[in-house]
Amino acid sequence: MAGYTAVAQQVLPLYPDSIPGSTVKLSKEDAPTLTLYLPIKEKATGTAVLVIPGGGYGFLAFEEEGIAIGKAFAEKGISAFVLKYRLPKKEAMRDKSFGPLMDAQQAMKMIRSNAANWNVNPAKVGVIGYSAGGHLASTLGTHFSNSYIPNKENISLRPDFMILVYPVISMNDQLTHMGSKINLLGMEPSKEKVDLFSNELQVTKETPPTYLTYCGDDGVVDVNNSIVFYQALQKNGVDAELHLFPKGNHGFTQRLPVSEWLDPMLGFLKREGF
Repeated sequence: MAGYTAVAQQVLPLYPDSIPGSTVKLSKEDAPTLTLYLPIKEKATGTAVLVIPGGGYGFLAFEEEGIAIGKAFAEKGISAFVLKYRLPKKEAMRDKSFGPLMDAQQAMKMIRSNAANWNVNPAKVGVIGYSAGGHLASTLGTHFSNSYIPNKENISLRPDFMILVYPVISMNDQLTHMGSKINLLGMEPSKEKVDLFSNELQVTKETPPTYLTYCGDDGVVDVNNSIVFYQALQKNGVDAELHLFPKGNHGFTQRLPVSEWLDPMLGFLKREGF
């Protein structure tokens, strides 16, 4: 990126030792990591964002919904941390539906624990997620009162804001992206599990302020995922902004100039005090 003003990225292991919930020893390629994109000190705003790529819980769109996003935020003075999370695999986890959430919570804990070293304000750490990564981001933002990772330091796992880009929100058959649901919850999940991970049902007044963006002609994930989540936020008095474009289909931000998708997000963060 021309004129890129950020410190060269570092890739750090997400866990210092054993990986919670894991039943196998993971190879280096499969182990979860955090990739850091830190703005130069003169540019740093103190705000940070955890970046969660999508991929239907079956793969990670790491370049286009991870690295490209991290670089764009760092260029604007926002520290970005791109999460490579474990994909839900029955043979590798005690309960595959909680593996990705554990990694997202560990990432929040790691960012806040190292806030001083990374020039981050621990009260301005949010999350951005794309597609199934938007489901994971919204899970992080609605399930933070339960720590699924060791957290004896009692560090807050709640993101201060959420940015959800063409997200999967619900596990309800009428709304969900079936591939994401099956990969996360299996073929025949219990009603309790479906409800637990249908994040429109998990919103409270403590849910972070949220920016949502989608295209009405999304042929992969039903736009009503964002609409029901927005309605739940409204009902609970949570600040929310919803941008619906008539056309653009799934992954539309990947095909737009950076400023077209980033500027509205930055406007939302500014209005919310971040």
